[in-house]
Amino acid sequence: MIDLSVWAWIALGLAAVITGLSKAAVPGGATLAVVLFAAVLPARTSTAAMLLLFIVGDVFALIAYRRHAHWPTLLRLAPAVIAGLLAGFVFLALADDGIVRRAVGVILLLMIAITLWRRWRQDRADAPPPVHGGIVLSSTYGALGGFTTMVANAGGPVMAMYFLATRAQVQVFLGTSAWFFAIVNLVKVPFLAGLGLFTPHVLLMDLALAPLVVAGALVGLRIAKRIPQQLFDRLVIVLTVVGAAYLLF
Repeated sequence: MIDLSVWAWIALGLAAVITGLSKAAVPGGATLAVVLFAAVLPARTSTAAMLLLFIVGDVFALIAYRRHAHWPTLLRLAPAVIAGLLAGFVFLALADDGIVRRAVGVILLLMIAITLWRRWRQDRADAPPPVHGGIVLSSTYGALGGFTTMVANAGGPVMAMYFLATRAQVQVFLGTSAWFFAIVNLVKVPFLAGLGLFTPHVLLMDLALAPLVVAGALVGLRIAKRIPQQLFDRLVIVLTVVGAAYLLF
């Protein structure tokens, strides 16, 4: 097991609970879990450790929301996401940790700004919101989502901004996100394994933290259906801003 202080274990335990909660109810919350892991562990180690815990959370997200996914949206995203994953793998293998973190932070803030601007423009024009987004929108967010999820497990906020931009309802948001990350996270495993990041220490640490992910997911499933759409959107945006700001500094 990795030698950590008591406070470090508390931070990791909190991150594990947040991971489960975010998978089941508040997708933007996953950024906070990534931040806590990155604050305690080396960047590359935290990426591998978070991936395995995310996969545990994905199981519960699929159990709850698998029927609410919009598959045409997932298929539209797929080519750009694959390109982003490959670019992210190359970047992760070559770039400095500090550069990776700041790049992801800048991307997240740009996505928030673009999303809020699009919604403001649509509201002013009193135009009907796009239901599933166009090719340019899906390609841009898909590529950035694949890139950021590979290099820093930070694809959640990017895709959250995409689903907010298309104004998906809560259940469709959660269902489509559940399938998206369940597939993408499994695809990432051989890439990170090829970099030698799944060490025995990482596996033992995740084994100890996995029950907390389950606990967080169970709590999330109980509260998800009670969250109003407007509050849900605001929570995602605020949590994304907080996570992006941390990555920048």
